[in-house]
Amino acid sequence: MLLTTAAYFTFLAAVFFAYWLAARYRLGALAVVLFANYFFYARWDLAYLAIIPAASTCDFLIGNALHRYSHPTLRRALVTLSIVLNVGLIASVKYLSVLPWVLPLALSFYAFQSLTYTIDVYRRDAKPAESYVAYLASASFFPTTVAGPITRISTLLPQWSKREMLTAENGGKALFLIGLGLVKKLLIADFLAESLVNRVFDLPKLYSGAEVLTGVYGYALQLYYDFSGYTDIAIGSALLLGITLPRNFNRPYAAQNISDFWRRWHISFSNWLRDYLYFSLPGLRSRWKIFPYLNLVVTMVIGGLWHGAGWTFVVWGAWHGLGLAAHRAWNAMHGNPKLSFTPAARFLCCLATFHFVLAGWIFFRAANLETARDIFYQISSHTISFANITPAFVLVAVIAAAAHYIPQRWYDSGLQLYCQFPYYAQAASIAALAVAIRYVAGTGSAPFIYSRF
Repeated sequence: MLLTTAAYFTFLAAVFFAYWLAARYRLGALAVVLFANYFFYARWDLAYLAIIPAASTCDFLIGNALHRYSHPTLRRALVTLSIVLNVGLIASVKYLSVLPWVLPLALSFYAFQSLTYTIDVYRRDAKPAESYVAYLASASFFPTTVAGPITRISTLLPQWSKREMLTAENGGKALFLIGLGLVKKLLIADFLAESLVNRVFDLPKLYSGAEVLTGVYGYALQLYYDFSGYTDIAIGSALLLGITLPRNFNRPYAAQNISDFWRRWHISFSNWLRDYLYFSLPGLRSRWKIFPYLNLVVTMVIGGLWHGAGWTFVVWGAWHGLGLAAHRAWNAMHGNPKLSFTPAARFLCCLATFHFVLAGWIFFRAANLETARDIFYQISSHTISFANITPAFVLVAVIAAAAHYIPQRWYDSGLQLYCQFPYYAQAASIAALAVAIRYVAGTGSAPFIYSRF
C-alpha cells in the first residue's frame, strides 16, 4: 500500500477516527495502532503477520533480559542475538534467495528501529518497555515502515501515554506536510524520472554529454524530492495520531561541506550510523590516530552495502567515507577552526560539496559499474545536444531547485499561514490538491525509491 494512493489515505482516515475515539483508553488506542500496523504489513504480504510479531517479541524479551541481568558476557550475548536477528531479517529478505517467495517490502527500517531499543537498553541509555503492546505498536509503527524516518523506540514509547487531544495547530501541520509530500513525489520526483532521468541512466550512450549531465542533475533533485516527500507524508500521518517523528532532511544541497551534508541528508540514518555503528567500532580510543578515519570509511561502506549488495554501493559508501575522513583530517590539521566565509566563499563551498555528492549519486543510481563508467565518459565527451530535454523538464527542475533553497523562514511562514485556516478550509485544500494532482500527474505513481532499501 503506497503512501500516495487513495487506498492509503482511506486507511489513514479510518485509523485516525478509530484512534481518537479510543484515545481516552490507552490500551484501546494502542490496540487500534497495533491492528493498523499489522493490517498495513498484511497489505504487502501476509507473511509479515508471522515475521514481524515474532521478531518484535524476541526483541522485547531480549530488552527485558538485558535490564534484568548484569553479567557482561550474558548481556553481550543477548545484544548480539538481537543484532543477528535483525541483520538476518534484512539479509534474508534483501539479499538471499532461500525463500520460496519474494517479499515486496524490505525490513531495513523495521530492523534499524528495533535495534535502537535493544542497544539502548544494553548501553543503559534507556529502560525497557513496561507494556508489551506499547512496544509492539512502536516497533512496527506503520508510517515509518517503508522508509523511515528511523525513530528510536525509547522516544516513541512515552508518546503513547500522552492524554492530550490533537490540537488544531498539529492537525493543520499534519495536513500541510501530507500535501507537500504529495506534491514533491507526484509532481516533481516522478515527473523528472519519467521525463529524462530513467532513460539517461538506462542507456547513457544514446544521449549527448549535456543531456547525460542534465539527467544526473535531475536525479539529484528526483532522489531528494522522492525521499523527502515520503518523509513528509510519514511525519504528517504520525502527527495526525499525536505522534512526533524526527526530522529527516534540512536542505541538504545547501551544505557547506560533506560533514554538513550528512547532518542534513537522511538525518535519522546518519545519526543511526554514528550512534550505533561508528561508536561501536574498535580503535576509537587507540593511540593510533588512523582509526577514527578508517572507521569513518568502514561505516560508510557498510552504509552503502545496506542500500544494496553491489559494487556501485560499495563505491558510493567509500566515496563518502573518504570525503568525511578527508574533511575530518583537514579540521584536525587546522585545529577545528570556526571559519567565517564571505557569501561568495560560502557559495563556492556549497557548489563544490553539491558536485562531490553528485558524483556519488551516479554510482548510487547506476545499475552497475559499467553504466557508471559510461555516464562519466559521456559527460566528459563534451558533446552538446538538448534534443531530448523538454521545456517542461527544465521548468520543473528549475522550480524544484529554487524551492530547495528557499529560506527556512519562508517555509515556516507558509506553514503558519496554512495552520491559521479553519479545519474545513485545510481539508478542502488538500482535497483540491489531490484532484489537481490526479489530473496533472495521472493515476499512476512509482514506488518510493527508498522502499526497496
